[in-house]
Amino acid sequence: MLAFKYISFHYIKYFLIILIALVLFLVGFDYMENAGELSKSANLVLIYLVYKAFFAIDMLLPLSLLFAMVSTKIFLIRSNALVSFYSLGYTRVEVLRPFVVVSTTIILIFISLHALPSFSRADEFSNNIRKNAEYLSPTSDLFFTYKEQYVYFSKMLPLQERAEGIRVFSIKNNSLKEVLVAKEALYRDEFWHIKQADIITKPDDLSFDSLGITVSSVDDMKILEGFRPKILDQVYEGKVNFTIMNAINAIFLLQNQNINISTIKGALYKIFIYPFFVPCLVVIIFFLVPISPRFLNVSLFSFGAILATLLVWGILFMLIELSKNKTIPSEVGIIAPIVVLLLIAIRQYRHYRLVT
Repeated sequence: MLAFKYISFHYIKYFLIILIALVLFLVGFDYMENAGELSKSANLVLIYLVYKAFFAIDMLLPLSLLFAMVSTKIFLIRSNALVSFYSLGYTRVEVLRPFVVVSTTIILIFISLHALPSFSRADEFSNNIRKNAEYLSPTSDLFFTYKEQYVYFSKMLPLQERAEGIRVFSIKNNSLKEVLVAKEALYRDEFWHIKQADIITKPDDLSFDSLGITVSSVDDMKILEGFRPKILDQVYEGKVNFTIMNAINAIFLLQNQNINISTIKGALYKIFIYPFFVPCLVVIIFFLVPISPRFLNVSLFSFGAILATLLVWGILFMLIELSKNKTIPSEVGIIAPIVVLLLIAIRQYRHYRLVT
């Protein structure tokens, strides 16, 4: 228990120091680069920096956990604390436990933060502030399909849950049947509500004897059940930074609409599976380090461990980007590498548990 507390304290300390340093570096560098494009409003600049900090945490927290593990292990070696723990009867597995428990706990907290829009969509919000001086910009010319209907919004404002310039095209037997035209729709109680709309109906048989095209007015219509503005904004605009609930809702809503939901599944894989490469690498790197500086060039090991961490992280990041662009399946780009790392970590753990 003494070793667990001691190691956990130093691991968390190094983690916080490294994370804060990396976040400040990224946010500061970004601000110096984009300061000229930002609004003169101090409030907007502050909000921009906060969102950039959230984005930096989202990107750099896994790396910080790994760098902190390397720093903590070097500290234990240099101070001879590691040799002392082994002399007191602690095994390698017992010394490893605080690293795995702490990193896994932080990763679970990190995953839960993706339920918050301000965290999961921080990069999108900060870019909107830089370009449009508002964190959630309107979406223009939104065109999508729903239950054999084609829907067009000339403008959608997700924050107000309002759409303008509505057109709904109904298809029957591969032929246009009717067109609904409305100026405005509001999303309330799981439906898009239209106060007044015109419906243009085409007869099935266009001939001299038919009545021709008819136009009728309808009041208080409800359309597009369950199509939340945030789902429309993210799915049909091709955005990939989903909150957990938005992604789950979008999958349930769209899986029966003949719409490719691989991007949404990839977003969920990135949230729930990708971060667990951290405890896997913690186990792998831990067992590669000798217990004493007499058997180790500490500077060379630190350089090698950091380089290997960056290399693995870079490969995973590249595979995630390829999955986002649908170049490779999400299962291959995100799940498969984590499974490989997990199998290697389990092999390392079993091997050293038997020999210690």
